Amino acid sequence: MARPITVGLDGSPESLAAADWAAREARWRQTPLRLVHAWLPPARTAQAPEARKEWAATFLDDAEAGLSARYPEVSVSTELVAEAAVPALVAHDAGSEMLVLGSRGRGAVAGFLLGSIGLQVLGRATRPVVLVRHRNGRVPGAAGGDVVVGIQDPPGSAAPIEFAFATAAARDTGVRAVRAWALPPVFEYGTAYLRAVDEAGGIEPNERKRLAEAVLLWREKYPRVPVTEHVEMGNAAEVLLTSAAGAGLVVVGRYSHRPAVGPSLGHVAHALLHHAACPIAVVPHD
Repeated sequence: MARPITVGLDGSPESLAAADWAAREARWRQTPLRLVHAWLPPARTAQAPEARKEWAATFLDDAEAGLSARYPEVSVSTELVAEAAVPALVAHDAGSEMLVLGSRGRGAVAGFLLGSIGLQVLGRATRPVVLVRHRNGRVPGAAGGDVVVGIQDPPGSAAPIEFAFATAAARDTGVRAVRAWALPPVFEYGTAYLRAVDEAGGIEPNERKRLAEAVLLWREKYPRVPVTEHVEMGNAAEVLLTSAAGAGLVVVGRYSHRPAVGPSLGHVAHALLHHAACPIAVVPHD
């Protein structure tokens, strides 16, 4: 049985936009869609619990009805959970294809992420988490745009690359694999590194070889997915942000063993979440 795409709804237009994005993704992937709303109000709220629960049930029913009407081929289910948002979403993580959360547009996304819920879910999730922008009534991101994936050194797990290729295959679009490089410190010029550079014919050709090797398995597994390999000298975050122009989705990895506080996402993921216009998928890996 296919795992559902799970969306966290909080009653905001941003979360509804994320649900609409997730419904399109579910249609492409031919997988169910699950809408989760954690209705338990904060301890300091003046709203009575029963009133909050009644409102939440109505909101969730309306969201389901709207999505089912727009995407009749997608199986939509709902869950009204008497918990706070973070534990409710994390509890659904393992059984989901991905978690999808909404955010306000560029400039306001920092408040969304560092406002606890988004950051905590990103830090605890074991499955991919997608942050969907909502700006001026729409979700930015080129329709049919490539799926961009950042591949750095060390490459870590193949999970972000696999997610990017699987997404592109479902959407019938291409993958843009991006690798940024910089001159290493002098003390890193060991014999093995110098030999590899010499065999490749220079530093940049060696970086191109590394990128080609990183995506080779996935090229073979998804032969119908067009692949563009881009290698550029520069700051990894800046190179990936530039490459994200016109993309439908950007995929970046996150080390799963890092703590869910402070810079746990890494500077590249933080830069993308703050500045990229299109939806961002953060994929945990070892």
